[in-house]
Amino acid sequence: VDLAGFVEWLAPQGLGPGDVRHRDVRRYAAGLSSAGAMPATVARKLAAIRGLYGFLVRTERAGQNPAELVSSPKRSEKLPKVLSTEQMRSLLERIPAHTPLELRDRAMLELAYSCGLRCEEIVNLDTGAIDFETEQLRVLGKGSKERILPVGEPAQRALRRYLERGRRALVADPRERALFLSKSGRRLSNSDVTRRLRIWVANVSSLGGVSPHSLRHSFATHLLEGGADLRTIQELLGHSSISTTQVYT
Repeated sequence: VDLAGFVEWLAPQGLGPGDVRHRDVRRYAAGLSSAGAMPATVARKLAAIRGLYGFLVRTERAGQNPAELVSSPKRSEKLPKVLSTEQMRSLLERIPAHTPLELRDRAMLELAYSCGLRCEEIVNLDTGAIDFETEQLRVLGKGSKERILPVGEPAQRALRRYLERGRRALVADPRERALFLSKSGRRLSNSDVTRRLRIWVANVSSLGGVSPHSLRHSFATHLLEGGADLRTIQELLGHSSISTTQVYT
């Protein structure tokens, strides 16, 4: 089907397969885009043309592949899903806090949202990263760059409960420094965090396509969307002194 469309386009141009040059392929691709074809569709059709001429060149039926010099359009990157404050409340409040794993997950996701953490930053946290006295979290980010973030009251409460009743039950080696532990007492992996988040998101039917990065993106979006909702976000995070200059994007 992709090649048939190209062949149909060639006829009115007075071109045969052997007459095609790279500028003709470029005009064809531009026409598809102007007609409303999605970048992925244009890229697929160009790939089919490259494949056709690759075969013709190999079998010596064409001297060159005119599609090789034509770049495929870039596919638009999907932004992570942004949750509303109501959706975030619903997600976090539906995580119970009874078993050690529930306490861990509630603390982990509360902290991820409160501080806008990357998945890798969550799993790399050690017990000494949180300072309850100053209400701050020390995070080691990309390039071993350290930053200090304010921690909201809901996240602090969840962390205290986890440290007192959850982590103590999970830790197997007293020398283990990881803040968030698996049921076997080891440091969590990125896939562990994603899997646990997926489990809790399944309990909130209105949410889909949510990842740890979505929590981070939602945090930054809520805090910066026009500044009108700053008071609401401060209330949600339970940290009245937080400012937009402290947002990590």
